[in-house]
Amino acid sequence: MALVESQFRRLYAVLFSIFVLFGISMTIIGATLPKILADFQWSYTTAGAVIAAGAVSYFVATYVAGFLISSIGAKPTMLIGLVLEVLGLLFFAKSPSTLINLLLNAGIGIGQGFLELTVNWSTLRMDKSGHGRAMNLMHGAFAVGAFIGPFIVGILIQQNLSWTLVYRGMALLFAGIFTLITTLSFTALGKDQGHSTSSGRRDLLRHPAYWLGFITLLLYVGVELGISNWIAEYFVSTYKASPASGSFMVSLFWIGLLAGRFGVPLLYRGNRQGVMLLSMSILMSLSVVLLSALGFAAPSGPVLNLARILAFLSGLGCSIIYPMVVMRIGSAFPNTQSEAVAFASMGGGVGAFVFPFLMAALASAYGIQIGFASYGLFSITVVISSFILVGLTKEKGRP
Repeated sequence: MALVESQFRRLYAVLFSIFVLFGISMTIIGATLPKILADFQWSYTTAGAVIAAGAVSYFVATYVAGFLISSIGAKPTMLIGLVLEVLGLLFFAKSPSTLINLLLNAGIGIGQGFLELTVNWSTLRMDKSGHGRAMNLMHGAFAVGAFIGPFIVGILIQQNLSWTLVYRGMALLFAGIFTLITTLSFTALGKDQGHSTSSGRRDLLRHPAYWLGFITLLLYVGVELGISNWIAEYFVSTYKASPASGSFMVSLFWIGLLAGRFGVPLLYRGNRQGVMLLSMSILMSLSVVLLSALGFAAPSGPVLNLARILAFLSGLGCSIIYPMVVMRIGSAFPNTQSEAVAFASMGGGVGAFVFPFLMAALASAYGIQIGFASYGLFSITVVISSFILVGLTKEKGRP
């Protein structure tokens, strides 16, 4: 069975490319941070403010984009996002000025929010069957970008080339995507009709699934990024792994996530999205809980090897939760998908912003073992939230 109908294949391919670039754009600032600190003489506080500006503008923009899609359409919203990406990436890090870079990164964050929401919404409208494979594979594209972004930066630094080239190159690639999007039609995707009546938004706000989508993605993204950001240090300090081995755990986690995002759409041909969402969230939770519990055991070779397996399985469990939640929300609100999905996506953005501070506070006060164990607790709440969400929404991705 084809992922999407033939009339959407070219559009789907271009959106897939956007999500690869989106994934790269989300990781290159972190990958270039050591060079930014050294070349610009920034303090950690300054760098944190610049990064926070991008994070805040991103999660606000995902929600605003929902209203833009319903009012001006997906294509204009996407083009605005692409323009912001091109301008932000073209000029970011040209100057050491904190204010200029903070504003530019805020613009990049807004562009990212617009792009994520428009791609998610468009993919929902293209998937007529409701099997969710198109959405899962689309988010696999993001994971590919997140995986190769730091790799590109590493090559540039290794070859003694300017690390800023990655930003200029990304600007050119986004400009090329902008040109492609102008030639494509979004008309066949239709548009949201829910707020054409006075009761449209009131009905939306009263539905518990609207709020559960926000809560589920807030918790999930917090756990996913928390593991990715802290697993290297966790392995080094807890399991006495070498720094190189600790760094590999980040890659192992993302390899598991990539395996799920590409493997599930290609191998699973069923239509039971609820079962898949619950199964993978349980796998994620069990893996993270066990990984946290092992941190209190005496370090040894067998313990370290088991922890490595759990790192991979936690990534595998994480793989389809985000796209499946988006599909469930899309099925619950077929006439107001843009706003409903935007609110859920904003939850993910809030989680990405809040959880690093929470983890840092817990690790500083009680040690990294307790801090990492908090992710095990939050992963259990993801299972509970997902279970309730499945019960409140339709089985198919589209009614």
